[in-house]
Amino acid sequence: MPNTKSAIKRMRQNERRRLRNRMFRSRARTAVKKARRLIQEGQVEEAREAVRVAYSALDKAAEKGIIHKNNAARRKARLTRLYNQTFGDR
Repeated sequence: MPNTKSAIKRMRQNERRRLRNRMFRSRARTAVKKARRLIQEGQVEEAREAVRVAYSALDKAAEKGIIHKNNAARRKARLTRLYNQTFGDR
């Protein structure tokens, strides 16, 4: 356990940040999973909207430093590639 006042405060701050970060990371993961599921099921319009939501969630997480910007870019690229391979010109 922390002994100094500053260490106690740091612990409180870290816990609040951990919970906030977990929320944004979870939102991004959930959005990507939903988009992948809709792509697999072949639902074009729903998948397009889900990909848009996933892009937004990944960008927000990267913007806040929760995931690295290259990590977000890689996930978006993979999702886009899957979408394009599945639906082509639709």
